Amino acid sequence: MKKVLGIVALTMAGVCALVFAGDYLSVRLAIPKRDQFDYVDVRHFYAVKLKNRKTEYTYDQPQPMECVNSLLPHYGDTPCWYRKKHPVIQVNLDSGPFGAWIDTP
Repeated sequence: MKKVLGIVALTMAGVCALVFAGDYLSVRLAIPKRDQFDYVDVRHFYAVKLKNRKTEYTYDQPQPMECVNSLLPHYGDTPCWYRKKHPVIQVNLDSGPFGAWIDTP
């Protein structure tokens, strides 16, 4: 049983490595002929946690963000298929621990 599980795990790791390598080479060599990178308009919004336990939301204007035309992320860019489905990015900001100023003598 251990031998079969080992073979299955090795086969799955090999398949994953082949998929990643093929995806990387398709981006690197532009196979098929296509643009490797594209831009998607992304809207950031900031969720600022205030000390009174409320949250303030601030929205930015849409800005173009670079994405890569591939199945997986490469070169530090998100795949375009994912970025087009998720065009809003939430940034959580914390203004510090609540009650820290209450406990001080």
